[in-house]
Amino acid sequence: MTELHLWLRHEVRPTERRTPIVPSDARRLVESGVTLTVEESPQRIFPIEEYEAVGARVAAAGSWVSAPSETVILGLKELPDGPDRLAHRHIFFGHAYKRQPGAADLLRRFAAGGGTILDLEYLVDDTGRRLAAFGYWAGYLGAALAVLQQRGQLAAPLTPTSKEELDDTLRPAAGDTDFTALVIGALGRSGRGARGAFQTAGVEPTCWDLDETRNLDRPALLAHDVLVNCVLATTPVPPFVREADLDDPARRLRTLSDVTCDVGSPLNVLPVYDRTTEWTEPVRRLRKEPPLDLIAIDNLPSLLPRESSEDFSASLLPLLLDFGTGGPWGRARDRFHQASREHGIVEGELPHD
Repeated sequence: MTELHLWLRHEVRPTERRTPIVPSDARRLVESGVTLTVEESPQRIFPIEEYEAVGARVAAAGSWVSAPSETVILGLKELPDGPDRLAHRHIFFGHAYKRQPGAADLLRRFAAGGGTILDLEYLVDDTGRRLAAFGYWAGYLGAALAVLQQRGQLAAPLTPTSKEELDDTLRPAAGDTDFTALVIGALGRSGRGARGAFQTAGVEPTCWDLDETRNLDRPALLAHDVLVNCVLATTPVPPFVREADLDDPARRLRTLSDVTCDVGSPLNVLPVYDRTTEWTEPVRRLRKEPPLDLIAIDNLPSLLPRESSEDFSASLLPLLLDFGTGGPWGRARDRFHQASREHGIVEGELPHD
């Protein structure tokens, strides 16, 4: 591995408590010769002292903008609105390759500064399988919140917790009414997580995957009380739920939990809402009568920040230890350039030219 300076940035989203590298894995990086700088962050689940204790350098939140140009900036969610020119290589979930709102502007910021997105979603092996993902925990929480909402027990605002505490609230109690649930994308990481949460809640869900969605049985879908969508579409497919379905008099569906949250993308399989929900207001009513409630939170694993961070970090660590220009990193770089071309981005073009 070539000499690597990795810079773990503070997350600007107030509800983001996860980290892509936990302190125990930070120790492995430092011991392997990686220079690791960690920004102070009041919300990160692991305190800065734990990183400092394993040999990481400490920097102020947001100071990555003035880091040496060869530094690789590591994060999870969205970057701040500035600067306009992004010169570094950034490892994070960019959400900019499927024409999501704001995608073109983000890609132009990188083109203007000569930087690169090494998107964690597109860090894949040579068969296209993702190598590091939060999917299991996203699915687990998407189903858990749906269960609590269906039972009338979901309280706002949401607060981070532990799996042990969450599971205590999920286990069925006397007086809990039975309901039917459907998981679409049940065989993937998120689907397995959703099934795990339903199992804890004492619910046996219907499980659909590719075979069941090729010729979608829409009446059967709408006949379930709860739907958890775990499908991450990579090519256009007919939507699973349409506006017309919301007004179907036969609709039994009452709680819709969208783990994928592809809102605004032409690949969205649930084009029945135009914005995600938040921790402060996790549920939005799409229809009053009969009621239909939406849960669409795009950083669900942050509600279990310790467990999800430890799991993700364990997957990412070997990739960082083998950081380079080929293999998964080369594929991620190539995907960034492909997305830029698809958006008509010209190198050196400013975001608002």
